This record gives sequence, C-alpha cells and structure tokens, in this order.
Amino acid sequence: MAGKFFEQWEVGEKIAHEIRRTVTETDNLLFSTMTHNPQPLHLDLEVAKASEFGQILVNGTFTFSLMVGLTVADTTIGTLVANLGYDKLRHPNPTFLGDTLRAETDVVEKRQSKSRPGSGIVTFQHRLLNQRDEVACECLRMALIQGAEA
Repeated sequence: MAGKFFEQWEVGEKIAHEIRRTVTETDNLLFSTMTHNPQPLHLDLEVAKASEFGQILVNGTFTFSLMVGLTVADTTIGTLVANLGYDKLRHPNPTFLGDTLRAETDVVEKRQSKSRPGSGIVTFQHRLLNQRDEVACECLRMALIQGAEA
C-alpha cells in the first residue's frame, strides 16, 4: 500500500504493519560500528553477560530506526514532504539479538500546514513490539504530508 495523502488520514485510524523483522547480530554490529557507537553492552559479549541483562543489548537507535522503517510503506511512502520531528521516544523494554519485531501505528493528530497550502501535518504514534508482545520502542512522529491536489 502506498502512503496516503493528507486528506485521506483520519484521527483514530490504526495500522498493524505486516512486515516483521528478526534482529541479527550482524544488524547490531554493523549499525553500532557505522554510527561510531562503542558501547560495550552492544559489542562486547563478556561485558554484556556481566550486566543485569546477561546478554548483548541491541543498539536503541537501531531499534528506533527499524520501527520507523517498518511503518513507512503503510504511512508515508510517496506522499511524504518531510519528517518534522519525533517526540516522546521511549524504550520501555530492551531488544535482544534474535527478537522478532513488528510495528503498530495510531493516527493521533492531523492539521493543515500553515506554510504549505494543500499539505498537512499528521502525527503518528508508532509502537514496536517483540515476539512476547512487549513494547520495545515507541514515539510520536510528525510528518508533513502532501495533499491530493499538491
């Protein structure tokens, strides 16, 4: 499904995104090294085993990025002008190697753009859940969306 135009979104709309993703050691290692994040909890098994979690923790910014990526096909692909910001980003539960993650989205707000006639701002509440139905990540995403006539 392609992204919707601004007028097509309704506050209260809910999306259960079909694409799921199992996180691998390679995902975590590459993302951590590409972003120059040397946190031992992400990269050093001995340090991670000695932590309260007893295992490698997946880089939280990878978890966040994956959540947004899993939602794009159903929300903003082809109609996004720009992501304006993210708010209330939280990681209520850790993500571990081997977790299979899925996303859900609620439309929580929508308003006309003051600076771009015909376009509008849609606020999405994204949630990323693991195979145990625990919330691994959540945030609000404010997106400037094209209008059908734009």
